[in-house]
Amino acid sequence: MNITFRWYGKNNDTVTLKQVKQIPGTKGIVWALHQKPVGEVWEKDEIKSEVDYIESFGFHADVVESVNVHEAIKLGNSDRDQYIENYKKTIRNLAEFGVKVICYNFMPIFDWTRTEMFHPLEDGSTALFFEKSKVENLDPQELVKTVSDASDLTLPGWEPEKMARIAELFDAYKEVDEEKLWENLAYFLNEILPVAESVGIKMAIHPDDPPYSIFGLPRIITGEASYEKLIEISDSPSNGFTMCTGSMGANPDNDMVQVARKYASRSPFSHIRNVKIYDNGDFVETSHYTSDGSIDVKGVVQELQKQNYDGYVRPDHGRHIWGEVCRPGYGLYDRALGIMYLNGLWDAFEMKKGDVE
Repeated sequence: MNITFRWYGKNNDTVTLKQVKQIPGTKGIVWALHQKPVGEVWEKDEIKSEVDYIESFGFHADVVESVNVHEAIKLGNSDRDQYIENYKKTIRNLAEFGVKVICYNFMPIFDWTRTEMFHPLEDGSTALFFEKSKVENLDPQELVKTVSDASDLTLPGWEPEKMARIAELFDAYKEVDEEKLWENLAYFLNEILPVAESVGIKMAIHPDDPPYSIFGLPRIITGEASYEKLIEISDSPSNGFTMCTGSMGANPDNDMVQVARKYASRSPFSHIRNVKIYDNGDFVETSHYTSDGSIDVKGVVQELQKQNYDGYVRPDHGRHIWGEVCRPGYGLYDRALGIMYLNGLWDAFEMKKGDVE
């Protein structure tokens, strides 16, 4: 298990790499060029500058999250080929600087979706919250305002230039159902996977968050059946998954221990976090501690340890604790606690395995 920490870059994060360096067992930084407009080529000098800075603190920069996919590709527009060519160039450029994994998603318009950024919890902390009935009755523009007002820092998937076109995009997606979105994903993968494979990069698609349709938009990466369909599109070793326990696990029908058991070998990158799911479909993000939520985090780590999983792992969204002011879900303190919990579980299972052997 190769522990990493997501970081949003100099002058774009409340957390510094000097601070991350103090979290025991953290080997790498998960990064991206967050100021880069979606669809543009990531140039070599830009990549080199970021990688050099990360490595100067003793971290590796093996994982990029995310090289976002332009809406033209998801929609299958006539100009998608140019954006796909740009994506290919970015893959090649990243490979030159040692990148091994690229996380991406194929969610229409919205990336992760929450209705409240700082929902109060019983322990006095706050966390990201999803109120299902509110989304079902909410004007998408209201959601954009909620998310945009939550932070002055960049929020991936909620780029202002895209949000400014939201009415236009919703109109365009009227012609795109799940079947069409799958076709567009297959077209994209069949174009980029040969390039990724040739340079030794694994593409790791992130599940939809939440893993079901919102605002009538199609969602396709939602559970085990989605993974099987992805494998049918291409069995390339570069066609992988980002196993996110919190995103896919927000649907209680998805058994994340079973998902880990079946698909860890195809998941070069994993996000491990917890959510508490309510009977009405609402969910709130909790600490990583297994008993605090609905995800069997302990069971997931045990399964990964059984398989001697050597992929990249990061704690995902954390609570906002001890008065920390930070990007929603991405503070230092609770994610550091998450790392220590994951490391503790791994060490305990490894010791137990050694005793059995």
